[in-house]
Amino acid sequence: MKFLDEAKVYIRSGDGGNGCVAFRREKFIEFGGPSGGNGGRGGNVILEVADGLNTLIDYRYQQHFKAQKGENGMGSDRHGANGKNIVLKVPMGTQIFDEDRETLIHDFTKVGEKFVLAEGGNGGFGNAHFKSSTNRAPRNANPGQPGEERWIWLRLKLIADAGLVGMPNAGKSTFLSKVSAAKPKIADYPFTTLHPQLGVVNADGREFVLADIPGLIEGAHEGTGLGDRFLGHVERCRVLLHLIDATCEHAGKAYKTVRKELDAYGGQLTDKIEIVALNKIDAVEPDELKKQKDRLKRAAKKTPLLLSGVTGQGVKEALRALADVIGESPVSAKAKSAAEAEPWSA
Repeated sequence: MKFLDEAKVYIRSGDGGNGCVAFRREKFIEFGGPSGGNGGRGGNVILEVADGLNTLIDYRYQQHFKAQKGENGMGSDRHGANGKNIVLKVPMGTQIFDEDRETLIHDFTKVGEKFVLAEGGNGGFGNAHFKSSTNRAPRNANPGQPGEERWIWLRLKLIADAGLVGMPNAGKSTFLSKVSAAKPKIADYPFTTLHPQLGVVNADGREFVLADIPGLIEGAHEGTGLGDRFLGHVERCRVLLHLIDATCEHAGKAYKTVRKELDAYGGQLTDKIEIVALNKIDAVEPDELKKQKDRLKRAAKKTPLLLSGVTGQGVKEALRALADVIGESPVSAKAKSAAEAEPWSA
C-alpha cells in the first residue's frame, strides 16, 4: 500500500426533489382535492474516521463524490424518498481544508467521529401542503433546493506521541527499527526514508507511538531535498527526539540547520519539548566524540544524550526520557494498532 497524505476531492450533496401538483379523481369519492406529495430531501456528504485506515490512497483514484438526489413527489399524497447519504472514510488524524488549502474546516482526532461536510437540499412542497380553508384547490408546488458543491483538500497528519527529527543519515530509521517492530528501509545514503514511518515503543512497561519522518536539509522549507511537507506528521507529537550524527563535520551546525527549518515551517514545532541526542557514538574516536558533544551542547544549550542505534548503547535512556514527557496516557490508543499494522510496507 502506498502512502498518500494529501488529496484534492470534489464533493456534492444531493438536490432536493420537486413537489408535485396533482388532484384526486376517484370514482365514488364525492370530494376530490389536491393530492400532490412533497419531494424528498437530498443526501448529505459525510466524512467518518474509520479504524484500520492509515493513508488517503483511496482518494488517489477517485476524486468526485456525489450524494443521491431526493425523489420527486407524486400524486395520491405520495412523498418522494430521501436521497442516500454518501460517507467518505478517512484515517484518524485527517484534516479538511477549503480549496485555498489554508482554511481549516474540521480536524478528526477520534475513531468513529463523523462530520457533515455538505447537507442535501430540502425537498419542495407539493400542492397538498398549500391546501387551506381559503385555498381549496392550490395549483402550485415548490421545486427542490439544490445541494452544496465544493472542492476540498484532505490532509493526513499522523497521530503519534513522539517524533524523530534530524538530517538525512542521522540514524533515525535505525533507531526506530531498534526500539520497535517497524521495519523501515535502512541504507548508507541520504533520503533513504521517503515516507513517514510509525512504530510502537515499550519503555519500562509504558507504550507510546514513535514517528520517523524523512530527513531535513538546509533550505527544506523552500523545497530543497524532500522539502518540509512531512513535518506536518510530527505537529501532534508531545515531544521531539532530535538525533545528530556524531560522524558529521560539525554537530552544532547540523543541529542549528534542523532547528532553522523547524522554525521556518511553523506549526509551533520549535515550542515543543525537545530531547537532543548524539547518535552513532560507536563510529567515532573518544576525542572526536568529546568535541562533537561540546559543540552540540553549546548549540542546543543543553547536555545531549549519547547513544548508538546499532549497538543499543544509551537507547534505553533516550526512551525513558521520551516516556517521562509523554506520561501515562498516550495521545491515542488507536495509534498503536495503526503502527503495529505496518501500513506502509510496500
